[in-house]
Amino acid sequence: MPEDHKTYTAFAGIRRIASGDLPSVAAKTKATLDQGESASVLILDDETCRAVEVDLRGTAEDVLSRLSDPADKPEPRGPGRPRLGVVAREVTLLPRHWEWLNAQPGGASVALRKLVEEARRSNESKDRTRQAQETLYRFMSTLAGDEAGFEEASRALFAGDRTLFTALIQLWPKDLRAYAEKLAGAAFANGSAGT
Repeated sequence: MPEDHKTYTAFAGIRRIASGDLPSVAAKTKATLDQGESASVLILDDETCRAVEVDLRGTAEDVLSRLSDPADKPEPRGPGRPRLGVVAREVTLLPRHWEWLNAQPGGASVALRKLVEEARRSNESKDRTRQAQETLYRFMSTLAGDEAGFEEASRALFAGDRTLFTALIQLWPKDLRAYAEKLAGAAFANGSAGT
């Protein structure tokens, strides 16, 4: 996702503070803390629901001046073919697999790249849904793990039962429920509406 479109959401306990780009969410979070917020504060990357570390000490200007994205920092260059972004890793296969790969036009590396690309294309929709389910579950386990129906909602999520999932989260606090429902769109894209 391009950095200028990346979004974040901050929560103070079970209450949503802000959503938007990182500087605006960090500024609103800092303002909320400065007003005496006592609940623990968490900023999530909306794409992954992973916590984002933001140093909220000092003034709002201090907080904003310290914000930087690791993606903005260039990766150290090493040996290999940097223009292609080639990364060397170990692959363990049986001898018959190596024999087949080495007999392919272009050798093992070309054959493996082709196989991976083909698998990515053919499983793209399933992979997107699986990643969305994992993202929703990460949010749920982080902020809604103590809510009523969490276990059952988790099972409904991975079973692809959107109707049951939606029914089970109705008693959750409104901000947690709204965020879970927002994430559910992608998580149930290929799933059944209910059983």
